Amino acid sequence: MTQQRTVAVLGATGTVGQRFISLLADHPWFKLTALTTSERTAGKRYADAVHWHLPEPMPESVANMKLEPTRPDLGADLCFSALPTNAAEEHEAALAKAGHHVFSNASTHRMDADVPNLLAEVNFEHVKVLVRQRESRGWTGSIVTNGNCTAIHLTLAIAPLHRDFGIEQLLVSTMQSISGAGYPGVPSLDVLDNVVPYIGGEEEKVVEETQKFLGAWSHATGFEPARFPMSVHCNRVLVRDGHTETVSVRLKGSPGVRVVTESLRTFTGRPQELGLPSAPTHPIVVREELDRPQPLLDRNTERGMASTVGRIRDDPVLGLKFVVVGHNTIRGAAGASVLNAELLVAERCV
Repeated sequence: MTQQRTVAVLGATGTVGQRFISLLADHPWFKLTALTTSERTAGKRYADAVHWHLPEPMPESVANMKLEPTRPDLGADLCFSALPTNAAEEHEAALAKAGHHVFSNASTHRMDADVPNLLAEVNFEHVKVLVRQRESRGWTGSIVTNGNCTAIHLTLAIAPLHRDFGIEQLLVSTMQSISGAGYPGVPSLDVLDNVVPYIGGEEEKVVEETQKFLGAWSHATGFEPARFPMSVHCNRVLVRDGHTETVSVRLKGSPGVRVVTESLRTFTGRPQELGLPSAPTHPIVVREELDRPQPLLDRNTERGMASTVGRIRDDPVLGLKFVVVGHNTIRGAAGASVLNAELLVAERCV
């Protein structure tokens, strides 16, 4: 990169917007030039309008920036969207039509037939659909989404297994942190001393998005999702950050623990080949200890950009089982979008 690209964060005051800001404030390729919010808050200094939730301090470079309304004439090339679903429906397509390249954390467009739901190490070939997206919609910009936080960490962990062996059946149970519900999130009296066994729409998203991630795209047929049966249970637990997922999987050929572990440990993708600024050296980190991974100890592995896998062992029902932990607001949200943008910039797709 010889010249920084100008970037905006849409929905900059929320928890995911704050995470975008923390990742972009000193980015070597991207220059943060605009922060957007609702009309009600527009015009305020960022530091005056936001209740900063992250443990690291607010970057000094953004404290005095003025919040703007989300409009098509925004002064930025790339837009990172932390907008709520309804606002994303209103603004993202308008921004893309006006020539902006939108990298969205919102679920609004993830399953659109001409939008790549991109997981940078797994399905880069899906960005070929952007040619069709721009032609059919008359856009000079584009929309690229990142997936649901649970689906991202699950897919990172199973992508090499599907590639190397093929998945026949998959069973997943999740223990998802309260930060995944945003701020203020789940009321304390609902989650304290409790497990909430329902997160609205989550189980359906994990199935649809995982199968889109692992599927194919062609000019002739469009997106073809991976077709293997999945059973998903999603639970909210009293953990601040980091989702835990227990996975049981049936693989073609019934490979053993040793060869599966090697497949996971050696997995890399295009971001690692290119040495992108946000890319983890190891997108999957395998732990050998009997009691790992744990969200408290492992959510920040590789700066929060990796999925940590442990307890890989035989399963008497499906053949193989293991545990996955990943940071839900870094690789599971803002960090995934930033890495997607780096990849598309490096490959001259935007």
